[in-house]
Amino acid sequence: MAGLIKGPAIFLAQFGGDEAPFNSLPAIAKWAAGLGYKGIQIPTFDGRLFDLNKAAESQAYCDEVKGICSDAGVEITELSTHLQGQLVAVHPAYDLAFDGFAPPEVHGNPKARQDWAVDQMKKAAIASRNLGLTASVSFTGSLAFPYLYPWPQRPAGLIEEAFRELAARWKPILDVYEDNGVDVGYEIHPGEDVFDGVTFEMFLEALDGHKRCQINYDPSHFLLQQLDYLAFIDIYHERICAYHVKDAEFNPDGRQGVYSGYQSWAHRAGRFRSLGDGQVDFSGIFSRLAHYGYDSWAVLEWECCLKSPQQGAAEGAPFIESHIIEVTDKAFDDFAGAETDQAQIRQMLGLS
Repeated sequence: MAGLIKGPAIFLAQFGGDEAPFNSLPAIAKWAAGLGYKGIQIPTFDGRLFDLNKAAESQAYCDEVKGICSDAGVEITELSTHLQGQLVAVHPAYDLAFDGFAPPEVHGNPKARQDWAVDQMKKAAIASRNLGLTASVSFTGSLAFPYLYPWPQRPAGLIEEAFRELAARWKPILDVYEDNGVDVGYEIHPGEDVFDGVTFEMFLEALDGHKRCQINYDPSHFLLQQLDYLAFIDIYHERICAYHVKDAEFNPDGRQGVYSGYQSWAHRAGRFRSLGDGQVDFSGIFSRLAHYGYDSWAVLEWECCLKSPQQGAAEGAPFIESHIIEVTDKAFDDFAGAETDQAQIRQMLGLS
């Protein structure tokens, strides 16, 4: 059976800031290590922590980054390109909202913004290779999500065309990842065209099964959709290359349900919580992943409508550590089975 899930690790996106120790890679890496984390997932869109352009051009810079992390006592788990991936495909309804993910010089220009995002994605493939990484995490973006609910009725072929276009935008990017030996683990997430298992299959089919199209598994989004997140692992484990350990809770009542009535996070029926404060069955998830041989990182993605990030980060490392399963190489009662030759086996079956 496969080996040990690696961790605990932490996604730095929610913690980067302008004050120490959150404003530089050396400081935040030491902070994470001090809390017990063994790995950090680096957001490539936070220039205080990482320079993606330089990482794609300079092996020396990547060696420096690896040295900083090693000196702090952590490894790099993956590079995150969530914001850039989102901008590969943006429906015009979201143009204004998503301009904030891009540099000012491309605001108000969807074509220039998309070109910038594609270039960023390709640079992240090269940077990942320079850092010795084999996986990254991202979003697919969305062209069809405004048509999620089938009212008004969708014109025939609209969704199919959206996925053909989405795949056409991503295939050249994924080919660069193939050239560099790096997977893209897409976070399956509401707001993306790929938000559940069915839509992942649609995307994968449109990509002709591209080997670098993988999954960043995050159960919090599945719980909020009321999807069976354990069965999801049974179905898609061969495509899971990364894992965000993130908790959530869903408490419907007589006034709101899955859509949560446009309420703020604290007042939604479905909301994100710090690890252990929500409803996600992490024992079941770690058991499923161990069963299928997942041997990459378990990475805390912290979001919570109540608890502070500092408390959430401090509690996250021991929580993940306590759930990692050291996979055994034999069952507890294997000692009871004696070595038996073929003649004895036939005798036991009454065949000789």
